[in-house]
Amino acid sequence: MIAVLCGGVGAARMLAGMQAVVDPGAIIGIVNTGDDTELHGLHISPDLDTITYTLSGVANPTTGWGLTGDTFRAMQALERFDAVTWFRLGDADLATHLYRTGRMREGATLSEVTAEISRAWGLRVRLLPMSDDPVRTRLRLEGAQEVAFQEYFVKLRHSVVVDSVRFAGAEVARPAPGVLAALEAAEVVVVAPSNPVVSIGPILAVPGVTSVLTARRDSVVAVSPIVAGAALRGPADRLLVELGGQASAPGVARFLSAWVGTLVIDEADADVAGEVEAAGVKCIVAPTVMRTPEMAAGLARTVLGTAGMDLGPSGGAPVAPGA
Repeated sequence: MIAVLCGGVGAARMLAGMQAVVDPGAIIGIVNTGDDTELHGLHISPDLDTITYTLSGVANPTTGWGLTGDTFRAMQALERFDAVTWFRLGDADLATHLYRTGRMREGATLSEVTAEISRAWGLRVRLLPMSDDPVRTRLRLEGAQEVAFQEYFVKLRHSVVVDSVRFAGAEVARPAPGVLAALEAAEVVVVAPSNPVVSIGPILAVPGVTSVLTARRDSVVAVSPIVAGAALRGPADRLLVELGGQASAPGVARFLSAWVGTLVIDEADADVAGEVEAAGVKCIVAPTVMRTPEMAAGLARTVLGTAGMDLGPSGGAPVAPGA
């Protein structure tokens, strides 16, 4: 069994690559919910939905999130009322949020609803929210204003300087059922190429998670989300610097070194492999940019191979996400 710490588009592509080379039923994705928010009375789980849609083969290939071919007539109608429309929800995507919200109001947990949504989309990879309890990422901006993650990421387009990050509610949250068991029993724990501060950080903030990972550090493999000094998507590079770190593969290694034993870095960063190892982290150099399903499958083979998993001569035939 393989456990994967997940957040956003990079994680979705990583999981799609994995399900192309191993039995999807052997994969458990533990997904960040610090990005979750409530808008228009609906519970929205962006990372869970991005991963679900990607693994189902229906994600918008241009944005990486949302549904292919979705329309936005509901958002256009809401503009009449001067309602919040900076967070764009597609018309078909709304059905997911309506279903999730309705079931949770009936008393279902986020884990239970996630399993129901996964079945409805035909997923074989098992997705677990990091917690059924609310944990919300909050960012204090330069000047002392604090905002919720989606306001920072979407409304402000992550173009503002961040002084600090906190995960509200994490101190009293409990890992969702199955999370700690998966982390303890997995043959390997993979950290997908996700923002280490605001995608992986909330998962680590849930009590019990970091201690389990630290205890099995040698079998935890991460993929650097920083390539040649920059994030492929989002503000990971800027956040690392703004919070006192370094936007580089060695900077990622130092940020994760307490609980990650191996870091896979891109070929563009081969010249700093020694600096990664100087941080006490084993370094593997490989192509990490997942421009195609085949490249994602190739990265999955590399990552799982570092754990000594026998994938056969080719590790399985690459297939499109959701195929």
